Amino acid sequence: MALPLEKTDISTSYRDSGVDTLKGQKFVERITPLAKTTRSSSGIQDGLGGFGGLFDLAAAGFTDPVLVAASDGVGSKVMLARTPAQRHALGIDLVAMCVNDLAAMGAQPLFFLDYYACSTLEPDKAVNIIEGIKDACLSSGCALLGGETAEMPGLYRTGHFDLAGFAVGALERKTLKNTPLKEGDLLFALPSSGLHANGFSLVRHIIDKHNIDLDAPAPFAESGSLRDALLTPTRLYVKECLALKQWSKGFAHITGGGISENIQRILPPDISAHIDLSQWTLPPLYQWLAQQGHLSVKDLRATFNCGIGMVIAVSPDHADALQHWSNTHTTPLFHIGHIASDKKAVHYHNVNAWNLEA
Repeated sequence: MALPLEKTDISTSYRDSGVDTLKGQKFVERITPLAKTTRSSSGIQDGLGGFGGLFDLAAAGFTDPVLVAASDGVGSKVMLARTPAQRHALGIDLVAMCVNDLAAMGAQPLFFLDYYACSTLEPDKAVNIIEGIKDACLSSGCALLGGETAEMPGLYRTGHFDLAGFAVGALERKTLKNTPLKEGDLLFALPSSGLHANGFSLVRHIIDKHNIDLDAPAPFAESGSLRDALLTPTRLYVKECLALKQWSKGFAHITGGGISENIQRILPPDISAHIDLSQWTLPPLYQWLAQQGHLSVKDLRATFNCGIGMVIAVSPDHADALQHWSNTHTTPLFHIGHIASDKKAVHYHNVNAWNLEA
């Protein structure tokens, strides 16, 4: 026998639980024009807001494409942002962390999707981030194809949010690189714009341990706050990598794991990389972190990019062409090392050049 339902005057809605779907719908309407500005590719097939985004590779001009996908986030760097400009920078970071990985594979980014999760949606703050995503997509030649905004008040603390991104690129099968590194090959590097989006748990630990004021002037810069310096957006390497691809035997995007781990990712089992630390100056930001955190050179290179964001391996025959490109495009590019036949490893030379504990 079924029990009678208890009558009550109390009704509960999704909004009462902390999720406002109407606000979410209005947010999508607000960011749709931003996304549309990135959708110039002839491969785009539908509008924002469907259950999925469509992309026609043939319409985009590919004949025998290989797809390349990458997913990444911004990590705990999101916890430092306070101003609209700083949140805009996070949007750039999110795209850059994904499309730089695609570029390191020699692929042209085609489209990007974002995931924004929060306790309660604050539309104005979220729009700052989407504007950064839009600008980075435009700079990288890819479309903001879609995304997801999730309110989860039981999972995230009030005011907290997280970001994740997913990007897909393509390259023609005939352009796939299959030229293994060998002894005598050279390593060049493009500089980073700052910390990019890695190592921030260590950065925050140092700041908290020493009770450092993030909004005080950066002690290693002529102007701006420490917070602004730490939140400098990740450099986009897509255009440079696609231009240098014709000479490259491999790219290493210097992200989580620092110089050591990421250079190892492009090494065959019987090949080692030799890096000369005297070939570039450790930027003041990293010198300051080393001083505050009592970090050694080994600590720095295992965690941070140390001033270089993308490494390019080339045959000695192409070194002059690479340097000529650098000079004509006024893009700094410097020789940092070479390849040798040895057990897979990254070896460092002139470790005292940075005047830190080795």
